[in-house]
Amino acid sequence: MSTPAVDLRAHIRDIPDFPKPGIVFRDITPLLLDPPALAAAVGGLAAYAKPLDIDLVVAAEARGFILGGALANTLGAGFVPARKRGKLPSQTVSAEYILEYGVDALEVHADALASGARALVHDDLLATGGTARALCDLVEKLGGRVVGCAFLVELSFLHGRERLAPFDVHALIDYDSE
Repeated sequence: MSTPAVDLRAHIRDIPDFPKPGIVFRDITPLLLDPPALAAAVGGLAAYAKPLDIDLVVAAEARGFILGGALANTLGAGFVPARKRGKLPSQTVSAEYILEYGVDALEVHADALASGARALVHDDLLATGGTARALCDLVEKLGGRVVGCAFLVELSFLHGRERLAPFDVHALIDYDSE
C-alpha cells in the first residue's frame, strides 16, 4: 500500500510584514510539526540527491541545519555545519555574502571537506542566492566539488538560481511571486 502524497506547500505558513513591512516570510514551522510532511520533505530532497552520490551535505545556520542533518543521515553522508562567524571552535575558512543591509559571513572548519569530496549544498530557502553562493564558495575553497544545491523552498521571483550558475539547483516548492 502506498502512502498518499503530501502537499508540502500547504504546510508553509505566510507571515506578512516579517521581518519588515512588505516582506512575506515563508515559515516552515508547520511543516516541521507534521511528521508526514517532514518525512516527505526529507524524502523529496533525498530523491534528488541520491543519484548525485554525495559524500557530504553542507548546510547553513540555522534553518538549513534542520533538514540538512536529516538529509545527510538519510543519504548515509556526512554533515558540515556552516556557521556564523566566531561560532566554530577550531580553525575555519570563511566566505562573505551580501545582505540587504550589510555583509555577513559563514564559516566551516578548515578540515571539514577533503579534497575532491562531493558536496550537496542545502538551505531551507533560496531567495537571492547569497547564502547558498557563499556555501558553494566554501566547498570550492576547501577543494570539494559542489554536485548540487537543494532547497525546500525557492522564491524564484528573486532569481537566486541565476546566482548559483553553473550549479544544478533543485527546490521542492516554488513561489514565483510574493
